[in-house]
Amino acid sequence: MDILTQGLLGGVLAQSVARKEEIKLATLAGFFSGLLADADILIRSSSDPLLSIEYHRHFTHSLLFVPFGAAIALILLWPFLRQKISPGRLYVFCLAGISMSGILDACTSYGTHLFWPFSDERVSWNIISIVDPVFTLVLLLALLLGLKLMKTQVARIGLLFCGLYLGLGFIQLQRATQLSNELALSRGHETEHQVVKPTLGNLLLWRSVYIHGGRIYTDAIRVGLIGRSRVIEGESVAHFQLDKDLPGLSEASRLSRDIRRFRRFSDGYLAYDPTRTNVIGDMRYSMLPVSTKPLWGIVIDPELPDRHAEFRFFRDSSSEVRQAFLRLLLD
Repeated sequence: MDILTQGLLGGVLAQSVARKEEIKLATLAGFFSGLLADADILIRSSSDPLLSIEYHRHFTHSLLFVPFGAAIALILLWPFLRQKISPGRLYVFCLAGISMSGILDACTSYGTHLFWPFSDERVSWNIISIVDPVFTLVLLLALLLGLKLMKTQVARIGLLFCGLYLGLGFIQLQRATQLSNELALSRGHETEHQVVKPTLGNLLLWRSVYIHGGRIYTDAIRVGLIGRSRVIEGESVAHFQLDKDLPGLSEASRLSRDIRRFRRFSDGYLAYDPTRTNVIGDMRYSMLPVSTKPLWGIVIDPELPDRHAEFRFFRDSSSEVRQAFLRLLLD
C-alpha cells in the first residue's frame, strides 16, 4: 500500500506489543521500520528504465527479509535511542513494525515478491486498493489514540478492525469475481486469464479484466455492501502478442527483452494503448474501470530495437474522469 499506511501499520503493530512506558518509543521504531521495506523504490537506473518497477516490492517485501530488515532498522535507530531503550526491546519493536509490510502489500493488486528467493511469483490477493482511506484512517486513529491514552489495547482494537476490513475485501472480491464470470458466460466467452481488483480507495467498485479469443475485456462491477449489485460493460482491445505484433523483432534485441520483462511484470495483460502511438499498456490498471486506456505502459520504437523501452505513467485526473468515476461508484 502507500508508504504512509505502511508506516502507520508498523507503528500500531509495535504499540500492540509494548509496555505502557514504552509506547512512544515503540511507535517511533515501528513507524520507521514499516517504511523501511519501501526503500526499494530507490533502486533505479538512468540506463535501464524498467529496473525500478522490477525491484519495487521485491526482496525487501519478502517474508525472509523481515528479520534482516528489523536488524537494519535497529542499526539505524540505535545511535539516537541507545540512552532510552535496550537493543533487545528496540529490535522487538522494529521486528513488529516491519513484520506485515510484505503481507499488506500482497493484499493489493500490484504484486509482491512475498516468497522470494524460493519463488519469483508476484503475489497479489486483490482484496484492497493500493490506496484505501478507510483502512489508513483507522490505523491513524489507533496510533494517535494509543499515544494519547498510553494503552496497548487501542492498537489491538485498531488491528482487529483492519483485519475485519480485509476480510470484507475478500468477501467483496468473491462477489465481484462471480459477477465477472457470469458476464463472460453471458457473452459466450471462456476466460483464458482473469483478474478482478478493487478500484482506487474503495471496496464497492471493482475492475474486471479477462482475456478471450485474442482480446482483453475490461468491465466495471459495483458490489454494494447491501442491496443490488450491477455490472457496467466496458471496452475491449486486442491482446498484444510479441511474435504476432512485432514479428520482425529479434528475440535477442534489447527492446524484445524489455517487452518480455514488462509482460512478466504485467502478468501478461498487455495491449497497445488505443489513444497513443507505440505505447504498450498494462491493462490491469486504468483511471476508469471500464476503460482500455492504461494507467502506465512502455513507449517503444520498433525502428530502434537496441534502445530500451521507456516506462511512463498516464494519469488523467481531469474533472471529466473524476466525475465519470464517481458516477460508477455512487450510482
